[in-house]
Amino acid sequence: MRHEQALAVVRSVVDGAHGPVSVVVVDDHGELVAAAVMDGAPRDTRLNAERKAYTAARSDQTTTRALAEKVRDQPAELASFDPNFSFFLGGVAAFAGGVRVGAVGVSGLAGAEDEQLATAAIRAAGLEPPAGL
Repeated sequence: MRHEQALAVVRSVVDGAHGPVSVVVVDDHGELVAAAVMDGAPRDTRLNAERKAYTAARSDQTTTRALAEKVRDQPAELASFDPNFSFFLGGVAAFAGGVRVGAVGVSGLAGAEDEQLATAAIRAAGLEPPAGL
């Protein structure tokens, strides 16, 4: 994920959110590239957004939604995951030419809205969200 793309993602989320959110953009290793916390966003949304982005970048699934669905009925597998993973909606991997280049995490609204903001922002930055989103 290039820095310019990450900034475009942040701008898209901030401009598109109907309420205060935090947005974190990471590279394909889950390392921070860009982030913003909107005025009025609760403090915990920053960490939640970071964990969502990290999960979408590093797990074997392309969204936090998909990972949560995968382990829903598997408590042993759920307990063995990286403690920084999140299973809350709003973490979405970003692709360029079919290659995962990073991920976006949004936190502060309902999970489905966080996920929609992340997906739209990935597109706005000229990147591709996972198939089906």
